[in-house]
Amino acid sequence: MIAFVSGPVAAVAPDSAVVEVGGVGFAVQCTPNTLSGLRVGRQAKLATSLVVREDSLTLYGFADDDERQVFELLQTASGVGPRLAQSMLAVHSPDALRRAVATGDEKALVAVPGIGKKGAQKLLLELKDRLGEPIGAPAVGRPVTSGWRDQLHAALIGLGYATREADDAVAAVAPQAEGVEGAPQVGVLLKAALQTLNRAR
Repeated sequence: MIAFVSGPVAAVAPDSAVVEVGGVGFAVQCTPNTLSGLRVGRQAKLATSLVVREDSLTLYGFADDDERQVFELLQTASGVGPRLAQSMLAVHSPDALRRAVATGDEKALVAVPGIGKKGAQKLLLELKDRLGEPIGAPAVGRPVTSGWRDQLHAALIGLGYATREADDAVAAVAPQAEGVEGAPQVGVLLKAALQTLNRAR
């Protein structure tokens, strides 16, 4: 198993990155939150999980070992494959998922694309004794400081967009960010920003 990849970032796309390791470029599937911390040309180290299928080998990358561990534990539940597990981590941090399961928070799981009410109830039952207790302070989703604009802007620049495009995209998602209770999630805003940029092109 490939436990991690470490090296300069060769490319960043909306759902993946390429990390150069010993002259070989490893394509790694990542959540928007992980991608927002990567910059082309800079060193990066990502914890990874290799998913083997009959017709493919897919490497999933994470900001840390905790996120990777939760990704793998989520897949022990019936009906949860790597893509759905990654979607869950795109919407919620590992600790937020632990908290949702520990408290039976059905709404938190339904917030993940691809999970309906019945699916959420089933997951809560199956994952109850698998994810463990929350580690950090109570929070919903992945908390982000008041500097979400700067983080989102930097993520878009890292994806290769021009400064003006990034400015316009940040302005376009500002109402969405300001309409949520608590701190907005950069990963969710990044997805929305990319959609506005794709429509503009």
